[in-house]
Amino acid sequence: MDHWTFVTAAYAITGVGSLAMAVASYVAMRRAERAADALKRK
Repeated sequence: MDHWTFVTAAYAITGVGSLAMAVASYVAMRRAERAADALKRK
């Protein structure tokens, strides 16, 4: 196995991890915005 297999796998893992963090952050932001809107309406 040459080193390019490892390099490709490392980039793939980094990309998937970055995408997962972005999605999790977006979901948390939307949840916080909904909670803030609910507090404003009270």
